[in-house]
Amino acid sequence: MTPKTIEVGYGNVSKVKIGYKLPLAFIGGPCAIESKEHTFMMAKRIKEICDRVGIPWIFKACYDKDCRSAPDSFHGLGIEGGLQILADVRKEFGIPVTSDFSDPSWGAATGEVCDLVQVPAYLCRQTSILRAAAETGRPVHLKKGQFMSPWNMKNSVRKLEAHGCKAVILTDRGTFFGYNMLVNDFKCFPIMAETGYPVCFDATHSIQLPTSMGNISGGQREYIPHLVRGACAVGINALFMEVHNDPPNAMSDANTVMDIKYLENVLSQAKFMHEQRLELLEKFGEDNVHRD
Repeated sequence: MTPKTIEVGYGNVSKVKIGYKLPLAFIGGPCAIESKEHTFMMAKRIKEICDRVGIPWIFKACYDKDCRSAPDSFHGLGIEGGLQILADVRKEFGIPVTSDFSDPSWGAATGEVCDLVQVPAYLCRQTSILRAAAETGRPVHLKKGQFMSPWNMKNSVRKLEAHGCKAVILTDRGTFFGYNMLVNDFKCFPIMAETGYPVCFDATHSIQLPTSMGNISGGQREYIPHLVRGACAVGINALFMEVHNDPPNAMSDANTVMDIKYLENVLSQAKFMHEQRLELLEKFGEDNVHRD
């Protein structure tokens, strides 16, 4: 399958190209939109870091976290207020933005604002969500369900394509390994890349311990840098991480978001590993070892 390049961004924002042998792209921001002030502060700080590192960036924050474990957990500001804040971030900083959506009826409005629409991992097989995502006309960020094999993600891709979507990013965020544990099988990246679409690693959700604390999920964020280096060495086109200025008090995913004070270091390592891999491919040729 010929590798495809995905361009994220419409109108007067910086365009981010994601694909084979292109610079590593970053998709990141706070898990949820907590307030306009907090969102703008995070966008400003992340932009400064990405500019210093020299990495293309798509801002991510969700207006409604519909898959929270507890009924009284913070879900976000809602679609109307949340999308307005994302629209304001686009205009103020000139960057592409993304959010996931969990209800097909939210798809059109999400696509009107977001440069990239995200399908949550738990809903990656849901035909109605995939159809709504495709019908936005925007590139689709499709997260592999924790219950899915990488080769079965081709079926979800076919659903998107059947409804007119030709721009997809496939992301791994870990696979269930017994109860309350996720593991990463890095073979998933070359397997999902067989679709021809770019692949991405979600480092912060991969260290999640789902619902391990009763009504909330725990996490092991100390392993984020290790996994990032490994994924970049194997071969990814984009890196996804949720970051926060005060993780213990984050209103969503407090145990998995990475403290922004580490972001520049981790992104610098990721960019270095990505560039080293591209140099190795240039020197020694493609990864072309096959079974006899």
